[in-house]
Amino acid sequence: YCNTLKKYLSEKNIEFQEIDVSQDEKALEKMVQISGQMGVPVIVIDGEVMIGYDQERLSELLGV
Repeated sequence: YCNTLKKYLSEKNIEFQEIDVSQDEKALEKMVQISGQMGVPVIVIDGEVMIGYDQERLSELLGV
């Protein structure tokens, strides 16, 4: 789902910050703190946390 998400955001010309939690232990800890779980992707938009790839909800949060 991470690759699908990156493709979607790129197609919409939406800038994003990619953090590979498999390579960054501190980022993994922060992700778990934010989301309460280990699943990826975790997306944060204006303080709203979304876990997993849900294109409909993502579009709604982004206003696209």
